[in-house]
Amino acid sequence: MTELERIAAALERLAPQPLPPPDFAAAEAFVWHTSPDRLDPVAKVSRVDVALLIGIDRSRDTLMENTRHFARGLPANNALLWGARGMGKSSLVKAIHAAVRAEGHDLKIVELSREDLPSVQRLLAHLRAAPCRFILFCDDLSFSSDDQHYKSLKAVLDGGIEGRPDNVLFYATSNRRHLMPREMIDNECASAITPGEAVEEKVSLSDRFGLWLGFHPCSQDDYLSMIRAYCAAYGVAISEDRLWAEAIEWQATRGSRSGRVAWQFFCDLAAREGVTL
Repeated sequence: MTELERIAAALERLAPQPLPPPDFAAAEAFVWHTSPDRLDPVAKVSRVDVALLIGIDRSRDTLMENTRHFARGLPANNALLWGARGMGKSSLVKAIHAAVRAEGHDLKIVELSREDLPSVQRLLAHLRAAPCRFILFCDDLSFSSDDQHYKSLKAVLDGGIEGRPDNVLFYATSNRRHLMPREMIDNECASAITPGEAVEEKVSLSDRFGLWLGFHPCSQDDYLSMIRAYCAAYGVAISEDRLWAEAIEWQATRGSRSGRVAWQFFCDLAAREGVTL
């Protein structure tokens, strides 16, 4: 074997093996992994019923309608769910996926991590050829000052020669409206010869989402309503006075209130009452 043949053989061993045709009938949800590329089915999706998501009615209805349109083969927009932490952004995506499937649509969801964004074109090549429709879901999406992954995402959302496959819709959640730190955009503006162009480069990514759904800190009434809904759904009996006193004390010790804090309080309450979830 010549030197060139040995080098070629070594490179072939290092090259990633092609992904076998995924069995999309195996599950309703998948997680994309690289090294090697693969789509792992998820046997049971971690989610709550859409009826238990309190205080986000407008975002819920808008995303539900958009997802139904997509599942029916009608035009639909990519969606960015941004805003306060713990207010149900990722829970809403998973809950709506389940609700639309319950209406009889063969809609799949594929989770893609931010670190795997450079491989997204390889993933889309497999989804494009599939007979079903997909929500491509990226949770907690944001980018640091030296992160170039956002450039991989631009062509997926609205660009490139191939564009986004007709059977794929992209949903992302983030605490940031423009997916970048505010100081990052400000620094680019301060140091650039043409400040406007620098800012446009950074904010153009979020502009490619057709839907921007904002999530804001909940009121005390909504916080208590969330806990009441959990109690009703899981059969936890508690007086109104006790619920109010203990729930308010719980939020005070946490220094915040949100859907996540409400669920954490309810888990503690259910455990003390001997109720399994």
